[in-house]
Amino acid sequence: MGLGIRQAGRRGGLVAVRLRVLQVIPTLDRSGAEKQMVMLARGLPRDRFEVEVAVLTRLGPLESELSSAGIPVTLFSKRLKADVVALARLARWVAERRFDVVHTWIFAANVYGRMAARWARVPVVVTSEMAVDLWKRPGQLRLDRWLAGWTDRVVGNSDAVVDFYRQAGIEPAKLVRIYSGINLDGVAAVDPAAMRAALGVDAEAPVFLYAGRLADQKRVADLLDAADLLQHVEPSAVTLIAGDGPLRRALEERAAAFTLLGSGRVRFLGHREDVPSLLAAADALVLPSAYEGLPNVVLEAMAAGKPVIATAAPGTTEAVEAGRTGVLVPVGDVRGLCRAMRDLARNPAERRRLGEAGREVVAERFPVAAMIDAFACLYEDLVRAKGRV
Repeated sequence: MGLGIRQAGRRGGLVAVRLRVLQVIPTLDRSGAEKQMVMLARGLPRDRFEVEVAVLTRLGPLESELSSAGIPVTLFSKRLKADVVALARLARWVAERRFDVVHTWIFAANVYGRMAARWARVPVVVTSEMAVDLWKRPGQLRLDRWLAGWTDRVVGNSDAVVDFYRQAGIEPAKLVRIYSGINLDGVAAVDPAAMRAALGVDAEAPVFLYAGRLADQKRVADLLDAADLLQHVEPSAVTLIAGDGPLRRALEERAAAFTLLGSGRVRFLGHREDVPSLLAAADALVLPSAYEGLPNVVLEAMAAGKPVIATAAPGTTEAVEAGRTGVLVPVGDVRGLCRAMRDLARNPAERRRLGEAGREVVAERFPVAAMIDAFACLYEDLVRAKGRV
């Protein structure tokens, strides 16, 4: 079968070619993996790559960013957990499009995308794992190991993720770490005072922000317990909770029982598309997760010059440096979360110091250009190793 490599011109007498690359992902929601995929798809050099995106389940707000960059998006409308019709459609389409590289993201796409690529005999297959996936059961890890046999590289977005999948039985030679990237130029210019006014938050109140899914992994109940303690020692502090998920009702009931809702000290904002604006209005980000990969929201907060209070969860500790860019506490340490929030609420100078250092760290260690270049080189090296160029 042909490889679909298109001639793009000549450089120094050598034929320059563009690799046809497909990114496969479940949705285009504004979440961490989706944001990384979109930045990569948009940033891959057009003289070297021709990029398309396949979406398994549904589109979302990030579709417009791909469309504005001229990147084709195809939806396969997967409706069932095991949707053989969607898988067959995807496999036929991948074969017709004759891609050189298929890159899959997140569990469902990692399964469907790799199976489709195998059926279509795609030369190079790359998979991204974005978290220390403690939720996976033995059967899911067995599936990961089996599919790794059809995969050229499994990319973790942190050392913690790579270590997790090595321990799960993925061949070490197939594992590589490429840190998630952040675009410092993309930090929104927002008037914090105007945003606080829109939220009905006092201009002088210490404001803490949680942004993410309301699910077990994130341990938002610990944050509410910390906010309950905090209201007795720092009653002016406000905690904003942006996001939705299966635990929302239970968390709202917990906050109401602590009289945090009626007082306005905790506010559930629901799903938001303006997290950068919320970060601008906040004094610090709080992330009480049990586990992560390399949390996008932490990089966004650091890029915005905001300190981070987080649990010392695998992955998070590769971005947040205790005492330099934020505060780390053990997972489940409610009193530690409360103390960290109290101390930063009372010390604006410390917030500025940590925030400034955080921006320096993301500029140095997590620039989006480095992430894009690493994947570009990986694709080309793998294709070259197959003798395809």
